[in-house]
Amino acid sequence: MRVLGIDPGTAACGYGIVHASDGRLRRLDHGCWQTRAGDPPAERLLTIFEGVQQLLAEHEPDAVAVEESFVGADARIALSVGQARGAVLVAAAAAGVECVEYAPARIKQAICGYGRAEKAQVQRMVRILLALPSPPTPDHAADALAVAICHATAPPTLLKVAG
Repeated sequence: MRVLGIDPGTAACGYGIVHASDGRLRRLDHGCWQTRAGDPPAERLLTIFEGVQQLLAEHEPDAVAVEESFVGADARIALSVGQARGAVLVAAAAAGVECVEYAPARIKQAICGYGRAEKAQVQRMVRILLALPSPPTPDHAADALAVAICHATAPPTLLKVAG
């Protein structure tokens, strides 16, 4: 199974692609799209949409896994993250690729065994699970790899419920 994981955001949108086969995980690619705050929102979302389209065409993943939004105190941030998620969902739908969303606590539980793990713990476990020489950077890319790992290692019964 090949999974594109996304950590959505309009300022920084992380992506990570993993391949799971025979109980082994391998990182295929990871990175982060960054946009400038002064750019029009439509241009920022287009950058994310086109980036996802390019990755879908290049890597042909079986699924796209997206981290669900965490609604904190700042409604503007929640709105912009939701817009970024929308750009990702539309790109996946246009390509005919299944898209699944996971709550942050579910991702941390899958990666670290603890749903309230710290960001540094998640980065270390992603490095270990993917046998990388160092923790992946930037943080958003490491989070996206964690989302992809979460989906790639999910039990088949969870995939039926989540899909």
